[in-house]
Amino acid sequence: MNHALQEAMAEVGETAESLAAQTGVDPKTAARWISPGRVPQPRRRVTVAAILGRDVGDLWPDVLKRREPQWLRKWVDWEREAVALRWYEHTWVPGLLQTEAYARATLAHNLLPADEIEERVASRLERGSILTSGRPPQLVAVIDMAALRRPMKSHPAAMKEQLTHLADVAELPHIQILVVSEDTGLYPGLQGGFILGTLGDGSVVAHLDHQVRAQVVNEADDLVTLQQTWEMIRGEAFSRRQSLNLLKEAASTWT
Repeated sequence: MNHALQEAMAEVGETAESLAAQTGVDPKTAARWISPGRVPQPRRRVTVAAILGRDVGDLWPDVLKRREPQWLRKWVDWEREAVALRWYEHTWVPGLLQTEAYARATLAHNLLPADEIEERVASRLERGSILTSGRPPQLVAVIDMAALRRPMKSHPAAMKEQLTHLADVAELPHIQILVVSEDTGLYPGLQGGFILGTLGDGSVVAHLDHQVRAQVVNEADDLVTLQQTWEMIRGEAFSRRQSLNLLKEAASTWT
């Protein structure tokens, strides 16, 4: 019996039927989640945890057994401690904001075995659950418009779902999603995406992604360079409200 899930449901007055209605599953499926070893799919784990006001790891501790690759773990630990994240991407939607279908589509082109793709999708979604936790970090994400226009030929519906999700979460008070116009021309961000994480003591760490693996950066000179680059990139982006309108417009162009 999953006593943690059962107790969390009782505390907020949720039932298997009410969770089923909110997660789009059959009530019998939701009822099975209380049984030992029965775990919802990654996307639904995140949704249920948000509904109950708990972390995924509190309800299903076994699913957080370090699914991410070894080289990413150091960053994930910092990410969980961060009180603020500044994230720039010019190619993809930032990982914490990805939907399940979009995450799977991006990973499917990496020549990974099917089981490893599923592990990484699960890890990415569970990482994203920090944004709906009891004390989420402040997130400012700057995305190049090209990332919102790039089609996924094998998953055409994934883009509409993804951009609709971005527009929804951009309304949350602790999340800002800013867009850089296609007409901007050359600007510093085109050299590559990165993340700046501010920890509770005010210190900053950074994350750079490469073709082979990610890199955690904490050297003072490198951090100064990245923070200066961030300011230049953010200066090229539209305002929060303008960006939200662009997200909604972009979502409407996908079918």
